Amino acid sequence: QLQASGGGLEQAGGSLRLSCAASGRSSRSYNMGWFRQAPGKEREFVAAISWSGDTTYYADSVKGRFTISRDNAKNTVYLQMDSLKPEDTAVYYCASTYSAKLSPSHANPTLWAYWGQGTQVTVSS
Repeated sequence: QLQASGGGLEQAGGSLRLSCAASGRSSRSYNMGWFRQAPGKEREFVAAISWSGDTTYYADSVKGRFTISRDNAKNTVYLQMDSLKPEDTAVYYCASTYSAKLSPSHANPTLWAYWGQGTQVTVSS
C-alpha cells in the first residue's frame, strides 16, 4: 500500500514536499515514481527513481525544479517541488513497480503496478 501526503495550496514560486510511504512490504527492491493528473487531462509522468536511488528521470516540464529522492530505511519516497507554477496544479500520485532496471520507458504509467491514492497540489498565481 502506498500513502501519499504533503499536498496543499501554495503560491507560484513557492515549494512543497510530497511524501509517499510504502507499507505492507519493503520498497527496497522497487522503483518508485510520481505522476500527476490535472482536471480533464491524462495522467502524466513527473519523476522516477530506481530502487537503489542511483538513477532518476524527470519530465522536461519539471526538470531543474523538482527533485525525487528516497529513504529505503523508511520505505518512503519524496518529491521536493520548488519554483512551483500554476501549471503544476494537479493530483499527484506515487507509484511503484519491480523492474530490473529503471529506464525512460517508465514514463508510461501502464508499466507501474502499484498506485497510491493521490494528493492534491494547487498552485495559485
